[in-house]
Amino acid sequence: MSLQYLLNYSQYFSESGLKVNMAFKAIITYGCLGALAAAVALNQEQTNGLSMLGTLAAPQVPQFLAGSSSATEYPWGKKNASNAHPYKEAPITGVTRHYQFVVSRAQLAPDGYQKNMMLVNGQFPGPLIQANWGDYIEVKVTNNIDGPEEGTSLHWHGLLQTATPWYDGTPSVQQCPIAPKATFTYRFRADQYGTSWYHSHFSAQYTDGLFGPMIIHGPSSCDYDIDLGPDYFEVVKEKGALTLRQVESTDQSLWLSYSDNNLINGKMFFDCSTANDKRPCTNHAPVSKFKFQKGKSHRLRLINAGAEGQQFFSIDGHELTVIANDFVSIKPYKTKTVFLGVGQRTDVVVQANGRAKSAYWMRSNISTLCNLPHQPQALAQVYYDGADTASQPSSQPWPYTDNGQCSNDDLALTTPTYAISPDPHPARTFTITLDNIVNGTGHREWRLNHQRFQGDFNNALLLQTHQRNHTYLPEWNVVEAGEAKTIRLIVNNNSTVAHPMHIHGHQLSVLHEGPGFYTNQPLTNPSNPQRRDTQMLRPGGHIVVQYEADNPGVWPFHCHIAWHLSLGLYMNIVERPDDIAALQIPDAVAKTCRDWNEYTAQTVVDQIDSGLAVKV
Repeated sequence: MSLQYLLNYSQYFSESGLKVNMAFKAIITYGCLGALAAAVALNQEQTNGLSMLGTLAAPQVPQFLAGSSSATEYPWGKKNASNAHPYKEAPITGVTRHYQFVVSRAQLAPDGYQKNMMLVNGQFPGPLIQANWGDYIEVKVTNNIDGPEEGTSLHWHGLLQTATPWYDGTPSVQQCPIAPKATFTYRFRADQYGTSWYHSHFSAQYTDGLFGPMIIHGPSSCDYDIDLGPDYFEVVKEKGALTLRQVESTDQSLWLSYSDNNLINGKMFFDCSTANDKRPCTNHAPVSKFKFQKGKSHRLRLINAGAEGQQFFSIDGHELTVIANDFVSIKPYKTKTVFLGVGQRTDVVVQANGRAKSAYWMRSNISTLCNLPHQPQALAQVYYDGADTASQPSSQPWPYTDNGQCSNDDLALTTPTYAISPDPHPARTFTITLDNIVNGTGHREWRLNHQRFQGDFNNALLLQTHQRNHTYLPEWNVVEAGEAKTIRLIVNNNSTVAHPMHIHGHQLSVLHEGPGFYTNQPLTNPSNPQRRDTQMLRPGGHIVVQYEADNPGVWPFHCHIAWHLSLGLYMNIVERPDDIAALQIPDAVAKTCRDWNEYTAQTVVDQIDSGLAVKV
């Protein structure tokens, strides 16, 4: 199964003041594509619970939130994408945005096929988190998962967690899992601005729907009229465990899992004739719908929240102007198709220059050369004002070439709006080999530095390091960077598949990427390279990334494909341990371990994978 998430978000201005129309779309990966259903038998509550995303009645949000202490129109004052350091000059707003999340199980049918899911506040996808750049975000999470009980934790993807590394949300690293019936409150600063998402970092949970969009309002590198908000993709069909024959085989089509269906904003239809069990299924599930205003420019926030699939996003007949990657504002460039790896976000602006009162297909297709999808395409409907929203579009897709490189746009195309020049002489350089093997027990492993990761839910590495205990077991795959001020990672992919490599606590300057192992090729845009927190590593290729070690903590670096992470494709980087020892970590973080130890003293936890992703 594969979970993708494309966030797409819309704002518009009226003469009387600022108004924002917001609509979300999710793409779920699932089965074979049947004929588009003309009738819709399932209602929104049956497909998406209490969420209204993907409907024309989606809730409205402002361009920025009220309540800032700033006296200017924008809470960030005169700071903009060009003149303010994005990591060191966040405004002081004096505002905290409060959220209460209850995590529980439910049964929904996002694409017509009934599935056991995990939800936040009964919603699929989960509720939108919004804040202004510089605000604090406080989320009280209650674990009501039962039947059976499980632990949980939430990770706030892409946020730096500067000075709050204990709220990053990775169990076995910054905290222990939130025990059943327990509550834990995360409090962290919106230290960057743009588009992102939150998701469970506990075992299989985010592939079962435990994730949602996150928007930090801030400056933009491009003007636009309407912000359509987030678009995303997710997996809804369950997979069984791989057989021993599959994990031992050298035929990757046997041991690499297939994507089943692809949804936009939690919606797409499923061909029930391909269902392999007797759970309820209907071919009449709806797709997501969105509105364009003729002559207006629309901002779409795209998020691939998938478990595995790399996506090509497009809108028939409309060019896309790319303005940001992950949390990084870039100088705009035009394209017809955007490629997103799992965990990546791209913001685009679309000019509504199509025919009046017309309709167009929005598409997001899983790469068939980089992945194994049963049903690679997802559809949503875009309606201009005055169009008949009961009719289906008849538009044709842009031609595009899936060349199988499984990589992001050329680095030369992406120039951050705020220039940062990485140190050409980093204090520490680590060369990392990524590979997979069949181990002595006949099971397949993914490895970084020739080591498979296995987490210990009863021990949080940050808390251990805080006590100056640097005795790490090999399976925790810890790299100690000492007090180095800059760190460069050279990652060589000794495998035949692609990997979206994600780091916590930092933005990566992407200095080079390409085929083959790195052999000291000249760096790309060394004075102002692309920055992002997730970068595609092509099959058999390499990436060279670098970051300032200015954020003491124990930071994960891992592939964001769920079953690669499940099979151990993960490492921890200990950054500035002397400063970690001086941190004032709230006791509530240690209490997660006391609660979890008490729970596991009475209950056997079936941790059959690395602990951080879907079991396969």
